[in-house]
Amino acid sequence: MNTQRLITELQSHGLKIINAEAGASGRKGGAGPSDHKAVTIAGTTVMVPIYTDAAASSPYSATINAQTNQAILHWESDPVASISFPQQPKFYSLKTADGIPYWKIALLHSRDVLATTVLQTCMRYSDAATACQFCAIGQSLAAERTIARKTPLQLAEVAEAAVRLDGVTHMVMTTGTPNTSDRGAAYLADCAAAIKQRVNLPIQAQCEPPEDFFWFERMKDAGVDSLGMHLEAVDPDVRAAIMPGKATVPLSVYFQAFEAAVKVFGWGQVSTYLLAGLGDDQATLVATAERLIQMGVYPFVVPFVPKVTYIGQLLHIQLETQIGAFTVTQLSGTEPSGEVVLNWQAQDCIMISPTKTQTVL
Repeated sequence: MNTQRLITELQSHGLKIINAEAGASGRKGGAGPSDHKAVTIAGTTVMVPIYTDAAASSPYSATINAQTNQAILHWESDPVASISFPQQPKFYSLKTADGIPYWKIALLHSRDVLATTVLQTCMRYSDAATACQFCAIGQSLAAERTIARKTPLQLAEVAEAAVRLDGVTHMVMTTGTPNTSDRGAAYLADCAAAIKQRVNLPIQAQCEPPEDFFWFERMKDAGVDSLGMHLEAVDPDVRAAIMPGKATVPLSVYFQAFEAAVKVFGWGQVSTYLLAGLGDDQATLVATAERLIQMGVYPFVVPFVPKVTYIGQLLHIQLETQIGAFTVTQLSGTEPSGEVVLNWQAQDCIMISPTKTQTVL
C-alpha cells in the first residue's frame, strides 16, 4: 500500500494503540483534531484518530516503545510500516506571568505546527437552531483545557517559545464566530500583528467570510500569510440540516469571498475544508474540489470522525458505517424508515430503540 493510501486509511479508520500516552499527548474531546494523535509515516506527520470508538475497533494497531517513540504499524496481524510519534513539546511546561499554562493558549499539531482558537466561543454554538452539529468548540472550554479568549500578547509569548524551544515553523489561528460583521477577522488581525512583532512565523488564519472583503487586506497587512474559510458541506439540504446557522450564508457568498481572497493572499494561499461523511455524495465533493482548485483555492477533503462521548447535537444518523458494536453512517436531513434513536451515554455506550430519529441533547 502506498503512503498516501495508508494515511487516508488511518485517518478514516483510526489507530488502535496499546500505550497511547507515548509521544506528544493527544487531546480528548473539543475543537480541532480532537481525539487524534500525531503520527509520522515515511517522513510525513499526520493527525490520526486514536481516542474514538472507531479507532478501538480499527484493523490498524501499533504497540509503541515508550523510550524511542517508535512502533510497527499492523493491519490485523500483518506488519505494514514503521511509524513514530513526535515528542511532547517543551513549551507545554511553561506558564504565563499570570499562571496560565502555555498549552491552554496554543497546542502543537502534527510535528511543527502551532495551533490555537483565539476566541473559544461562537455566536451559533449555544443554540441548537443555529449550531453546526459536528462542532465541539465549547467542549474544551467546559473541560477547562483552554481559555475563552487568548490575548494577542499571550499568543505572541507562546509562539516565540514554541519556535525557540521546539522548532515550530508555522502557526494556525482559528476562531469561533463572534456576532460582528467582520466575523472574527479584526481580532485575528490584531493577534497576527502581535505575533509577527515577536517572531517571524508564517500564519494561517481561519474565519467565516466577513461582510466586507476589505478585511482580507487588513489581515494580510497585519501579518496573516494565508486564509482558510471552511465550507464543510456543499449540498443545500445537507447544509441546512447539519449547519443551519452557517447555511444562512449562501454558497455564492463563499465563492465570492474565495475569489476576493485569492487576489489578496495569492494562488494556493486560500483554503477550505470539505468534511466527507456529513451527507455530500462523492460526485458533489469532487466537483466542488475541482471548482475550488480552478479558482486557486486549496480544498482539504477530510473524513468526518464522530466521537460518541461529545457528539451531542447530531441528528438523523443512519445505520451503515461501523462505530464500536453498532453501525452509523453519514448525517442526513431526511428521515427514511428504519432510523433509530441514539442515546449517548457517559461510558461511550449506545442504546438503540427502533423509533423515529430525534435530536440528542
